[in-house]
Amino acid sequence: MTSFSFPHPATALVTGAAGNIGRAVAESLAGHGHNLVLADLPAAATALSDTSDRCREIDASIAIDEITFDVRDADEVAAALAASAERIGTAQFVVNNAGYQGLFDNVLDYDLADMAEVVAINAVGVFHVLQASARLIRNAGMAGSIVNVASMAAHGAPNMPAYSMSKGAVVSLTKASSKDLAPFGIRVNSVSPGFIGPGAMWERQVAEQARTESPYYADDPSKVAEQMIGQVPLGRYGSLDEVARVVTFLLSDAASYLAGSDLEIAGGAN
Repeated sequence: MTSFSFPHPATALVTGAAGNIGRAVAESLAGHGHNLVLADLPAAATALSDTSDRCREIDASIAIDEITFDVRDADEVAAALAASAERIGTAQFVVNNAGYQGLFDNVLDYDLADMAEVVAINAVGVFHVLQASARLIRNAGMAGSIVNVASMAAHGAPNMPAYSMSKGAVVSLTKASSKDLAPFGIRVNSVSPGFIGPGAMWERQVAEQARTESPYYADDPSKVAEQMIGQVPLGRYGSLDEVARVVTFLLSDAASYLAGSDLEIAGGAN
């Protein structure tokens, strides 16, 4: 496991912790001895507990608080994070990872209700978690580090207009909030994963791009997978662990002079 320097073992919040990237990040932070606040939707409670169990296998001494909320509800987010801070301590490290991939369709036909849902979760929801977390860190008089999970889709992905728009908003929010929060000693950065696998998001993206008519991808999922990998100069998709290591780096003292940055984890693709 890659080792980075932290001020001391602290408390870290990971949203979307029941999913593939969130779980990998949580395991990485557990490996550094951090107490964890693991958050996801109520419907993901079983998978969230699985993440907790895996983190305890890495370090049985850490404290873990499992919480559930809908990132779209600002009051619910703020209340859950405040209650968790009372139980386990303020999370000075925050991984703002909860997201929704949305439908796959071209911009001409894209469903407007789904577009609103994608933006509500991926952009507004990220704002809610960032704001509530930053307020707690500031009020505790602590320094902190927040990593928002964006995507290479922020630069534009075919058949993903809503997702691309929402992740572009995450990058912009990162740059704006990093300026607002730097005076309080809170660093804000983001990561933009490209093609990451294996896992549900990779498999769904391959299947949905094959299903959706497009001049960019074939209608055979196996061919689509080859086409996607063909876009990556390093010739492979990235691993969940490779994303988790970059996130852990950004939270750590090794990245102490990084603020407002978006690190592309994409094997050279752009």
